[in-house]
Amino acid sequence: MSNFKFIDLFAGVGGFRVALESVDGECVFSSEWDKFAQITYEANHGDKPHGDITEIDTKDIPDFDVLTAGFPCQPFSNIGKREGFEHPTQGTLFFDILRILREKKPKAFILENVEGLVRHDKGKTFSTIISSLAISENGLPILFPAEDSLNYHIFWKVLDAKDYGVPQQRKRIFIVGISQEHLLEIPSFGFPEPEDELVSIGQFVEDNVEGYSISQHLQDVYIYKKDDGKPQVIDQDSDVQVKTLVSTYHKIQRLTGTFVKDGPTGLRLLTQNECKAIMGFDKNFKIPVSRTQMYRQMGNSVAVPVVKAVATQLLPFVGQKKNVVKSS
Repeated sequence: MSNFKFIDLFAGVGGFRVALESVDGECVFSSEWDKFAQITYEANHGDKPHGDITEIDTKDIPDFDVLTAGFPCQPFSNIGKREGFEHPTQGTLFFDILRILREKKPKAFILENVEGLVRHDKGKTFSTIISSLAISENGLPILFPAEDSLNYHIFWKVLDAKDYGVPQQRKRIFIVGISQEHLLEIPSFGFPEPEDELVSIGQFVEDNVEGYSISQHLQDVYIYKKDDGKPQVIDQDSDVQVKTLVSTYHKIQRLTGTFVKDGPTGLRLLTQNECKAIMGFDKNFKIPVSRTQMYRQMGNSVAVPVVKAVATQLLPFVGQKKNVVKSS
């Protein structure tokens, strides 16, 4: 029997689903428009996500306790002016999260986005998001909520994946909302504290790998064109966390990329198993798509252990279990 029910929006390959199912959540609905992500999602979870969220009637979504979404960030104010919408969120994909929350009234939600969301459009985007959702923010009342604001208590914080057992530096903002009714039962929500020890990438690095090599020519004219310590190069002895894995990793960007000292040319790209370890997926997680799509999907995913840590903190508000990890 499940502890709570959740829906998986902008689902990607299902990182949220892996995390929430690990704490006894049951996924009752998912949505993802990308056809390649749908293939990977179905291969691992046994069901194909519904398509474009803007075309899904809220009445077709089963009742649930928790909404999860790694939602796209769009310039709210600019879209509103350009397209003639008066409502500050109309015309953005975030609007679909709002309409589902408004109609289904779940106990809670977890949203994830890049840390720059707080500064986007000089803070206007984040302000719009919070005022649309909340009656309080990190324990303080919202002074000027939107007229049709939802009655959720909002807690947000930027978390780094390296602090939660992932061998990757990956800062993301997590926004947790808890309904008025369910927050009254427990004083407050706290984000999980960082783990005591960092996990290094070295133990996950494979050796004698072929097929991922970076040509000697590209190394000479681009990768090592400057003696500036870029890019980050790792091997099995590396006691570090890799740079943030991005969806465009396959384009071999020397300033932001992490590469491996290995292979026929002495330098190669990260393998599928290394990417899965970097994002906190099990080795058995299936990726039945091209390498380019694999990099896109891993780079766009949530880091599973971080979401699991956040979801564990949320359990007392949405489920039956009372085991809460140490919070900040």
